[in-house]
Amino acid sequence: MAMNDPVRLQKFLSQCGLASRRKAEEMIKAGRVQVDGAIITDMGYKIIPGQNIIKCDGQPLSPRNRLTYILLNKPKGYVTTLSDPQGRPIVTSLLTGISERVFPVGRLDLDTEGALILTNDGAFAQKVQHPSHEVTKTYEALVAGHPSKDQLAQLENGVLVEGKITSPAELTVLKKIKHATLVQITIHEGRKRQVRKMFEAVAHPVLHLKRIAYGCLRLHRLPSGKFRLLNSGDLEKIFLKFPLQTKK
Repeated sequence: MAMNDPVRLQKFLSQCGLASRRKAEEMIKAGRVQVDGAIITDMGYKIIPGQNIIKCDGQPLSPRNRLTYILLNKPKGYVTTLSDPQGRPIVTSLLTGISERVFPVGRLDLDTEGALILTNDGAFAQKVQHPSHEVTKTYEALVAGHPSKDQLAQLENGVLVEGKITSPAELTVLKKIKHATLVQITIHEGRKRQVRKMFEAVAHPVLHLKRIAYGCLRLHRLPSGKFRLLNSGDLEKIFLKFPLQTKK
């Protein structure tokens, strides 16, 4: 981005590490962004970096040159937003020593733990979340009871969730215990609380849920609440297909 080249406001916000471009558009629509003191809500509005003064929520913004990519093992009880009106802890509070302002790529529910990518690269975040790339997310779900083969097949083929059939999923039963079953499930959609709603649709609600991978980028032994910086090799793994476990 040359200093004197006009750029769309939402793109500038993502380049500042504020949010993905989609989230930046939501911020603009909400009237949170000012250019030279005026609130802008027009998605087509262009600014000239270095000449216009851009603020979000009253804070001045400038583009960041250092792109940062982080894998966090999110604990339960943290929200995947940059602020929370209810005062609940936010995931970025766990990133001690990180000076760049990063944002989560996608989300994990308050009660769901596991792999969460954070970055200040809006274009990368958009690529990970865009449906055309079909980036898979793999979870370990402890569900109530013992789903039958037919129910597992329903989940693999797609079940009705809020009026829409889910895309095909891949499932493997990892372990059966007395009153529950541990299932590995891989999906590529990003609908809200999707895994929980899928298992609810076959009457086996989720008791505990953990995301263990984006594509082939796995958590491995990263402790809960800890993070690591990602390199170029790690980023490539995100766009690879997670290998299936041997079915039991």
